[in-house]
Amino acid sequence: MTGMERRNEIRLEGIGVSPGVVWGPVEFMGKGLEEPDHSTINRDQVDAEKARFSLALVATRDQIIELQQEIVDEEGENHAGIFDAHLLLLEDSTVLNEVLRICETQLRSIDWAYYSVVKRYIDSLRKISDPYLRERAVDIEDVAKRVLKNLRWSESHPGTEMETSRPLMAETAIILAHDLTPSDTVGLDRSKVKGFATEVGSSTSHTAIMARSLNIPAVVALHNLPDCEAGDTVLIDGYHGIVIINPFEKTLKEYEEIAEKESELLSGLADLQNKPTETEDGKVITLSANIEFEQELEGVKSSGAEGVGLYRTEFFFLQEKSKRTEEGQTEIYTRVAKATGQDGVIIRTLDIGGDKLFPDMFDNPEPNPFLGWRGIRLSLDRPEGFRRQLRSILRASAHGKVGVMFPFISTLEEVRGARAQLRLAMDELRSEGTAFDENIEVGAMIEIPSAVLIADHIAKEVDFFSIGTNDLVQYTTAVDRVNDRVAALYQPCHPAVVEMIRQTVDAAHRNNIWCGICGEAASHLIMTPLWVGLGVDELSVGSAQVLRTRRAISRLQTDQCLELTDRIAGLATADEVETACREIAEKAYPELLL
Repeated sequence: MTGMERRNEIRLEGIGVSPGVVWGPVEFMGKGLEEPDHSTINRDQVDAEKARFSLALVATRDQIIELQQEIVDEEGENHAGIFDAHLLLLEDSTVLNEVLRICETQLRSIDWAYYSVVKRYIDSLRKISDPYLRERAVDIEDVAKRVLKNLRWSESHPGTEMETSRPLMAETAIILAHDLTPSDTVGLDRSKVKGFATEVGSSTSHTAIMARSLNIPAVVALHNLPDCEAGDTVLIDGYHGIVIINPFEKTLKEYEEIAEKESELLSGLADLQNKPTETEDGKVITLSANIEFEQELEGVKSSGAEGVGLYRTEFFFLQEKSKRTEEGQTEIYTRVAKATGQDGVIIRTLDIGGDKLFPDMFDNPEPNPFLGWRGIRLSLDRPEGFRRQLRSILRASAHGKVGVMFPFISTLEEVRGARAQLRLAMDELRSEGTAFDENIEVGAMIEIPSAVLIADHIAKEVDFFSIGTNDLVQYTTAVDRVNDRVAALYQPCHPAVVEMIRQTVDAAHRNNIWCGICGEAASHLIMTPLWVGLGVDELSVGSAQVLRTRRAISRLQTDQCLELTDRIAGLATADEVETACREIAEKAYPELLL
């Protein structure tokens, strides 16, 4: 028996966010934000504390720029854009002014003042229901850890230049951590890091995006990692979201075969990059990509996606006020429009949760943000900001094919109110002589049951539907999609959810508009036969899933998928629906379901 087999292997399941299979000795890193001493200062020390803070901010900025330039040199300019957000967070005047005020009025050390301010922001973000926004707390924490470290350095090493630090590893390793910030990820010596896994995180986190960009296999959301010793062997299965501590030799041999098959599969998918997406019998479906950041466009292009079916715009509202301007948004939207060319981009207007996030937007936390002030509700209540975003989208439409869609629609009045604001924005631009696409496509996101039930009426007001399955499942089944206690009840295959999607697609086609799916279920390959059978016109998935989804669709027959949907109409449980879908998927493309 080998040394590796003397201990039982431990299998953990999380979320695979960056594909690949690797194994090696484990290293631990990634501490959270460390609280400084609650020290007070004398009045005559305030100026010195301010000066120390200024030096720490300058040093932090230099370190972030150094990391950014390293990514530009090694991976290309598109992958470095994440650190633009870090620079903006570092320079946020709201935060900086509050830190200085606490130092001056409460006579607290600048370390404690800074920690108390950013900790409050981080805690607020982590209460947000939307996982994308909740994950942005990691970015604030990343910046704050650097600032606090530089403050400690300036206090213990006065006059000494601060340097960017890297974790040291003697050999190639697998990183395990509670969490990793983006600069932790970039700061790793990638010649020595084979993969990583974290207790927290999601596929929408910056760290996950960076892992995919840097081709580092990664798994997140493992929750409680068991104790293991430095040097223990850990296997990362980024395809299936599995982490195995001290795998048996038999397990390693199995994974060697899986890695070889996955490598062969990816090579075989390359020829699909620039081909149309159609079934065996010629039914065409548009296959586009979801993005959150401009730097993801390179992945959209390399995957062969037909444009961007969902561009989330919440990122702008993690920037300071001066960066949320019409000009700032127009510049970004225009670059995306030009990059996607004739395939186009559909820009979703602001969909932000109702928890307290920024002092200038939310006065009080909401008791139930899932049912609160978010999406189109917030936009219609803040018409000036909404129209500013609409003007930016319209201005970008002069430079490429651009569509706009409104999130979290629950009533017909909301659709009409949003369109009224769009018309006002158009009137303003016409009077200014500013060019835009007069025939810009306008869509509604269908993600609330009430919108499904009045879909025929909504369809008369818009040019397309885009079904957001993440929220549709949540609101149809009354299951918090980020609550582990009820995770098993979050069922995309629930018969009620399938019926909601069927009704939405049928209403769209009755009214001669197209209907797509942009939620996570769009890339669930077990459900692909269902989407074909229901007549979905477009699927928008993550870039990494484009070629797999295209291959899956190319192996399906429309008649067979139609028969599936008829059969599913009589099923009563999610397991039954999934089993029926799996039967077809496993016969058509078993190699994709490893």
